[in-house]
Amino acid sequence: MTRKKKIRAAAPRAAKRRKNGVVQRKPPRRRARPEKKPVAAPALPVAPNDTRATIRRLRTQLARALKRIEELEASADTDFLLDIPNRRGFERELHRSIAYIKRYHASGALIVLDVDRLKPINDAFGHAAGDQVLKAIVATLLRQIRSSDAIGRLGGDEFALLLWNLTETDARAKAASLEQAVDRLTFTFRGRRVTAGASAGVAILGLHADAGRALEEADSAMYLRKAQRRHEA
Repeated sequence: MTRKKKIRAAAPRAAKRRKNGVVQRKPPRRRARPEKKPVAAPALPVAPNDTRATIRRLRTQLARALKRIEELEASADTDFLLDIPNRRGFERELHRSIAYIKRYHASGALIVLDVDRLKPINDAFGHAAGDQVLKAIVATLLRQIRSSDAIGRLGGDEFALLLWNLTETDARAKAASLEQAVDRLTFTFRGRRVTAGASAGVAILGLHADAGRALEEADSAMYLRKAQRRHEA
């Protein structure tokens, strides 16, 4: 093909791309625009009355929560059957009392008391009978001590009493009187009359007292007393 023919053949294609002297070009592809997230409406200012009502409601909820916490803490330190401190609660009171004794040069006595014949009562008449015996013994012990003193259940049929401002002689006399008060208790189960009895050991609390050693000392003295009473019987 001659040069003239090539030029004539290309002319129609060029004419299509031209219009009014301007070269026609394909429009560029448009990128998809990201969707616009809805704009949150600005928060309306809280009215003063609503704020005060919210504060009152939160204070009420906080008071209820604190009361519940106190109840749970108290239940963790209390024997659910006898409504006196359990071992955890009594040991906490013993630690506080010894700290007071050391700081103010006070004095006190620790008595550990063990019920002598609770297991035979449980075996013969059931644990409900044993619970009745324990409740009667605790009521008797509470009548024998002052409101400033403390009593707790160390576990099973073993109790501890914290008594203030007693000499060693007075403390041993008090332990003997507690034994006698429990010995006088009588119970009737299924037509049979039974007694329980108790043995008590003493440890004196002074300026050099330690809670753990005091409990061990009173516990050892209690077992010696229990053996002595068994021999006397």
